[in-house]
Amino acid sequence: MPNECTSSERAGDFLKVENLTKTYVPGAEPVFESVNFDLGKGEFACIIGHSGCGKTTILNLLAGLEEATAGVAIMSGREIAGPSLERGVVFQGHALMPWLTVRKNIAFAVRSKWPQWNAKEVDEHVQKYVALVGLDQAMDKKPSALSGGMKQRVGIARAFAIEPKMLLLDEPFGALDALTRGTIQDELLRICRETRQTVFMITHDVDEAILLADKILLMSNGPRARVAEIVVNTMPADRQRATLHHDPQYYGIRNHLVDFLVARSKDLSGGRAPSKPPFVTPGLSAIDAAKRVAEEPNVGKAVQLQRVV
Repeated sequence: MPNECTSSERAGDFLKVENLTKTYVPGAEPVFESVNFDLGKGEFACIIGHSGCGKTTILNLLAGLEEATAGVAIMSGREIAGPSLERGVVFQGHALMPWLTVRKNIAFAVRSKWPQWNAKEVDEHVQKYVALVGLDQAMDKKPSALSGGMKQRVGIARAFAIEPKMLLLDEPFGALDALTRGTIQDELLRICRETRQTVFMITHDVDEAILLADKILLMSNGPRARVAEIVVNTMPADRQRATLHHDPQYYGIRNHLVDFLVARSKDLSGGRAPSKPPFVTPGLSAIDAAKRVAEEPNVGKAVQLQRVV
């Protein structure tokens, strides 16, 4: 059993989600119920679970695009009630306005946040965030002239440009090829480290979650899905995609996530998951196992790390 974290590791007073429940049809079982978690300022959280467990609905509730049937989400001491420029959203589709250039797509968002700014102030701000995602040369191109990866970079730049308190990402790289996806993952990780941006992200990619997230929320299957566990990523903060697999913690975390998705998520459906999810540290357990193998060679086979490809 993975080690539990200390109370200080669990601290997160920026976002508090308490007993969140969503039912679409009166009298029917809720898609999810009693969802509880919190997020500290500057933390990056990924949520993983099978289709139908309500991940996108939770993100929409945090964005203020839907209303909960019960429960509450509180950010910076205020209940989330309706959309706000304090929360930036990036969906799987880039959602750019096709008749506007990159510059004007982002400027539209910037003027919404700071209507008192003059044209020079807006343009300087736009240029800063276009440069951040490496699209300086595409500033005056329309979306039709951009690749899929470039469009997603514009969407990310637009979300960052309004300087939201929290960034919400709904599988933003799901439609991209592996090479482009990896490049943008690296860009996102770099930007979030530089800006200390708070992020809540949906992904189906286990390796993406391990690379990006400080903690990974594991959803049980619906109906009556819940956040069943919160996996704390104990790998170094400066981890790199190219060398991720060299760290023994990687396999411990990855095996734990895969095991949950393959077996335990189904067993915890129907409200069988705890309403208060435990914090677990499978990465530290992997290090303990590796040390035991080194110290006790005779039991190596019994406790060796299972490497899942």
